[in-house]
Amino acid sequence: MSNTLEAIHLLEEKLQNLISNYEFLKKENQILLQNNTSLQIQLLENKQVLANQKKEFDLLKIAKTIEGSSTNTKDTKLKINSLIREIDKCIVQLQE
Repeated sequence: MSNTLEAIHLLEEKLQNLISNYEFLKKENQILLQNNTSLQIQLLENKQVLANQKKEFDLLKIAKTIEGSSTNTKDTKLKINSLIREIDKCIVQLQE
């Protein structure tokens, strides 16, 4: 009978330990999910900032080329031609 009681107590201790570990891991998982979400939001914000800075950089390159700088003139001409084509498409769509 004593062996059976010891086995039951040992089983209860192991079960309590498992439950404790489960609760700890559940909380840790929740924290990690929150961190993951916040990092994903931060990543999206950083991507938006990067895209805005890239656009600003491209505009500055165009402005420098128009200003008289001889570097990147080919890129600027291509960009201006691309913008003109986009404007022409918009005009055609407005006329329809």
